[in-house]
Amino acid sequence: MGLIAPALLLALSFFTADDLAPQITTVLPRVVKPGDTVTVTGVSLGEERVDEVYLSDHKFDMKVKVLEQGPKVIKFRVPPFAKAGRMQLLMLMKPEKEGSDPKLLELPAYLLIEDTQEITQVQPPPAKGKKAKQEPQKDQEKQ
Repeated sequence: MGLIAPALLLALSFFTADDLAPQITTVLPRVVKPGDTVTVTGVSLGEERVDEVYLSDHKFDMKVKVLEQGPKVIKFRVPPFAKAGRMQLLMLMKPEKEGSDPKLLELPAYLLIEDTQEITQVQPPPAKGKKAKQEPQKDQEKQ
């Protein structure tokens, strides 16, 4: 009977998400373009645990605009100036105790930012009759 109380307390501690470090279960979509919205789901993602969200290529950390945040979801927008490449998700944690330093948590979650160069409409080649007319004009200009 002396073992039941500690076992019960241990079991209950697994059900309180507030005691856990943020954990991610899904990141959708995984391939994005600048300006797209990303949805991250998991546990302990609320404002009381996570202060800021970043994308990093390990040379430059970009703070993202959080659109929605709750205990199990964070939605953010990929910055419009984001460059193409693989980016890791980082979260700045709120300090556990007053006066302590906040911690930056590197999560095992990545996004692939695609290049935003759009293909413009290809101009059809000039008609053969027009090309023949343009060539003599160039010759006349040179003379």
